[in-house]
Formats: sequence, structure tokens, C-alpha cells
Amino acid sequence: MVMSSCAPYNNLPTLGTMNDLSYQYDTKYVKIADNLKIAYIEKGTGPETIVLIHGLGSYSPAWNRNIDELSKQFRVMAIDLPGYGKSDKPVHSGRMSYYSSVVVQVLDALKLDKVILGGHSMGGQISMITALQYPDKVKKLILVDPAGFEKFHAGQRKWFKEIMTPNLVKLTTVEAIESNLATNFYRLPEEAKFMITDRIAMRHASDFDYYCWAVAKSVEGMVEEPVYNKLSDIKVPTLIFFGENDNLIPNRYLNPGFTKDIATDGASKIAGSKLIMVPKCGHFMMFEHPEVFNAEVIKFMNE
Repeated sequence: MVMSSCAPYNNLPTLGTMNDLSYQYDTKYVKIADNLKIAYIEKGTGPETIVLIHGLGSYSPAWNRNIDELSKQFRVMAIDLPGYGKSDKPVHSGRMSYYSSVVVQVLDALKLDKVILGGHSMGGQISMITALQYPDKVKKLILVDPAGFEKFHAGQRKWFKEIMTPNLVKLTTVEAIESNLATNFYRLPEEAKFMITDRIAMRHASDFDYYCWAVAKSVEGMVEEPVYNKLSDIKVPTLIFFGENDNLIPNRYLNPGFTKDIATDGASKIAGSKLIMVPKCGHFMMFEHPEVFNAEVIKFMNE
């Protein structure tokens, strides 16, 4: 299939609901409070468990290029947050503490004690809040281009809440979907293009409106529950990755500057953390350079 904004997208999957999305791995489900069904994928049987949390607007396949390699030594799980992927889509606050409580309920339901929590972008902010609020649940942190290192003042937070609406998400054009995804990468890999076709196909799913709600509320949740001033309270070993060419962090409109400055500042506040800056790499570091991510995570896990 030719993937360009001037070419039509033919033969896209027909989705009754977002549960009809095609995943590389078998989907499992676990029920938590309020009969909420959370979808996750899982591979491996190692002594340590890595739980991976996707970012804003994303889903568990964001980790497709990491699960096979990591699962050779560890049990690896990737979850769909409420409102995303194949998980249930209730109307909820979108707050990071809400998502954190969901992660902990999943751990409890699956009888998992201390885990290694890995989060990309918004998932990184959720992971940090989980480590802060539920320290008995988290053994180590792996943060990939995490949200939460960047500061926003009150006016900027108000702007985010006003501009990011469910309707804005719903009406995103095919061209904008392509452009938005490409912005996440230094160079868009062929292997990532399923994210474009999935996102286009989602627009016809019966539960798409609830996804749009989740995305909009998640943006509000990120800026209204900042973690920057609490970074020094994180006490677990922490591995941090940033793509040097991240186009999303810092926000190019509100906080023009350099990713390395944001990354270095945030990492310096987490005692003993290790920061890895990856050249020629954008915001989806673990997908764009899986060989670096996988090797460094394995090393970190075995320390």
C-alpha cells in the first residue's frame, strides 16, 4: 500500500468496535473495579515482570518491536489504558492518578508484586506517579521520552484544556493523522505505518467517540497533575531514554528549546538515574531504535 497523503487508503479494516483492531499478539483481559475490562498482551515467563504503558492516543502495539526480545529473559506485559485500544471505554477523569490506580488494580488482579514499570510519553508520567503513590508496587522505572519533565504555567495549562477537545480529536483529517504520526519520529519506519491505518480505521468504530474523550481528557490530566516538582521523591532505580530529535518535548509552541535540556534537567532530579540520549531519533524512541532500547533495558534489568 502506498502511504502518502495524496493517495487513497483502500482496503482498510472495517471496525465494528476498537476491539476489532488487529494486534501482533493475542489479547488477554482482566477485570478490575466497576467491572472494568482491561486489555493487555503478554509474553515470556522470566523471574521479573516488566509492565509497559503506552502514551497519549496510543495503545499496546506501540511496544511491538520490544516485546519479543525482552521476553527472552523476562515476563513482559503491555496494557491498553481505559479508553484506548481494546480496553473498555468509560467516561473518566483522564487524570494521571486515575490511570495509575488502574495499573495498580491490574497488578493486584494478576497477583503481581513489585514490577518494573515502563512508560512512553504520557505512560512515563503515569509510571512516575505510580512509583510515587504506590512505592511498594514498583521495583524499577523505565521512562521513554516521558511527559512530566516539562513545566507549564497556569496560562499554558488553560490553553491545553481549551484547545484539546474530543471534537478536535474526532475531526482529525487523514492528512493530519499522517502528519501527526510522522512528527513522532526522526524518520518514520515502515514498521510504524500500521499506526496510521489503525488510526484512520478507528474513526468508523462505534466506540470511537469514547476514545476521543479519553485523549482530550488525558491531555487535561497530564497538565493538571504535574510531576516535575516531585521528581526528587522517586527513589527507585530509573532508566531514562530521550530521542535527541524529539519534536514533542519540549512543546515547540509553548516552550521552544532543546530536548536535551529538558531531559538533563529532569534526570538530574531523580537520584541515581541513568539518561540515554539517542541520536537521529524522535519521540517514539523504543520503536524507532529498538536495538538500543532493548539492549539497554536488558542491561538495566540485570544490574
